[in-house]
Amino acid sequence: MDIATIIGLALCVVFMLVSVALGQDGMAGIVYFLDAPSAMITFGGAFMAMFAGYEIPDYINGLKSFLITIKLPSVNTGSIIQKIIDLSNVARKEGLLSLEEAAGELDDTFLQKGIMLIVDGTDPELVRGIMETELINIEGRHKQNITFWEDLGGMGPAWGMIGTLIGLVMMLYHMDDVSSLGPNMAVALITTFYGSVLANWLCTPVATKLKAINAVEMQVKEIVIEGLLSIQAGENPRVIEEKLKSFLAPSARGAIGKDEGGEE
Repeated sequence: MDIATIIGLALCVVFMLVSVALGQDGMAGIVYFLDAPSAMITFGGAFMAMFAGYEIPDYINGLKSFLITIKLPSVNTGSIIQKIIDLSNVARKEGLLSLEEAAGELDDTFLQKGIMLIVDGTDPELVRGIMETELINIEGRHKQNITFWEDLGGMGPAWGMIGTLIGLVMMLYHMDDVSSLGPNMAVALITTFYGSVLANWLCTPVATKLKAINAVEMQVKEIVIEGLLSIQAGENPRVIEEKLKSFLAPSARGAIGKDEGGEE
């Protein structure tokens, strides 16, 4: 579980509550920010506008992608590079056909697919084309979820403004009661507050985290493509190791191939 996402979102709420509690009315001031009609306009309007703009499966997948941000990334770039180095050593000693047995022991379906293409004797350019096509489509699905949260982040303030305008119209119809102007104005502004909270507390952080997760996964898959094509080309495992290490920051390269480095 990614504790950073949980702590970050929780502390945002805590800081807002504490800032209200430090005001003139203390904890009682929190009640001023609770308004059911404003919540219905802002949150209901934003989510239903998104529902209208998406196919139902895409809408559900967009919502479910939030769960991705609270899970620890299953991708370990260093271990993937080490696997490719190990595979290159196997191929160098026993030939490319020996990789078929090794592929059955892998959990990474993308790496498995690439190995099977190589074992089947597929032309290197065709291997690259097939793998990159899959890479593009995976990234496209990821970007669809990212766009969902970015769009929802835009809907929040927009529907907050709609709620504010509704509140202002209602307030203007009751201008004869001066004592109600202040409370009515406050309620009108709550919808804008809710819209800003939805956009900046939830949607923007989720979209940012999804972008970061996507970037890591895309890098790993690019490493897989380069590694497999190098194995197919018969390159020295040590050369492959150094080539793939170039994808990593210098501080992360030391552990790769330490115990089971490529052969000379």
